[in-house]
Amino acid sequence: MAPAPAPVSASASASVSAPGNRKVAVVGVALSDCGRVDDVTPYALHAQAARRALADAGLDRSRVDGFASAGLGTLAPVEVADYLGLRPTWVDSTSVGGSTWEVMAAHAADAIAAGHANAVLLAYGSTARADVKAGRRTGTFAFGGRGPLQFEVPYGHTLIAKYAMAARRHMLQYGTTIEQLAEVAVQARANAARNPDAMFRDAVTVDDVLSGPMIADPFTKLHCCLRSDGGAAVLLAAEEYVRDCRTAPVWILGTGEHVSHASMSEWDDFTVSPAAVSGRLAFARAGLRPAEMDFAEIYDAFTYMTLVTLEDLGFCAKGEGGAFVEKGRLTLSGALPVNTDGGGLSAQHPGMRGLFLLVEAVRQLRGEGGERQVRGQDGGLPRLGVASGTGGWFCSSGTVVLGRD
Repeated sequence: MAPAPAPVSASASASVSAPGNRKVAVVGVALSDCGRVDDVTPYALHAQAARRALADAGLDRSRVDGFASAGLGTLAPVEVADYLGLRPTWVDSTSVGGSTWEVMAAHAADAIAAGHANAVLLAYGSTARADVKAGRRTGTFAFGGRGPLQFEVPYGHTLIAKYAMAARRHMLQYGTTIEQLAEVAVQARANAARNPDAMFRDAVTVDDVLSGPMIADPFTKLHCCLRSDGGAAVLLAAEEYVRDCRTAPVWILGTGEHVSHASMSEWDDFTVSPAAVSGRLAFARAGLRPAEMDFAEIYDAFTYMTLVTLEDLGFCAKGEGGAFVEKGRLTLSGALPVNTDGGGLSAQHPGMRGLFLLVEAVRQLRGEGGERQVRGQDGGLPRLGVASGTGGWFCSSGTVVLGRD
């Protein structure tokens, strides 16, 4: 059995805010081995990422009293916590697709602020690519046919088709072009070229994107995320733990979450994602504006997701996303660097990728981006960033605003 969480050190406990008022910081982040990983289990990727995140923070496993995970095991996160040797007194298994991790980070931050936990570990691992390669699963593009989905699945309405249909609506309503959507993929790849850990780094052009094999009209192959293996972990802690950590804190400044529909027939407007609500809440709670962000990490299973989320977070007006993403604006040296590691389109995408957004945001704020390090609006290191995850078929969203001292 894992040892009980140790008390806060004497040095750290000198100034402890009252429960409900504690500030919350990200003190450790890490990725497991990513890309093509054929010889390990998803549990091992969870453990590898978790160990690395704890080492990054400089905190012992015994200090962790909260754990959150989803996507693995019959009783997630019980099985994963047991595998990691943790016995948490606070747990979360919220599962809302790609936005799971931003929503979990919000829940963890609230729990820490309220004094219900002190240090919460979020962990994820998946062998999605290796499983398909080995025949352990199929490369299905559907979520099954139960519940509300039973009215859509018989018509061949796959996950990709849902996003493609939404993109077509935006193109029809606002004049967004397929070339503008392709620009998202081109610039994601340009960012990945500076990331030595990205799965695909070779430059692509708009013509390359447009000439690829059609997957779901209007999406060709390069409009869609890659399939990889990999894991990630993020450690959040109360402010009094910060001085015991080896890393500079990155503070959780504001969060928001929202779910909007269960099926496409219940989606009021295909051109508006739930980030329109989660983003508004996160920025309002942080007391900040989108224009103050130095970069954005956005869930990008498909190019349209990036474009419409930028609109809904308030970086441009509704319908202006196509023009906004042109002229290299999303690259590392652009006006608003987006998906600085290359995103799910080029870096890695092992499934529910939202936790990877938080890892990259923290690394950028700590100045650990290496060749892909972005600069703040004052020319120095960035001070503010936002991570926004999307789940399902635009049915859920979680947004987290982060900042450093």
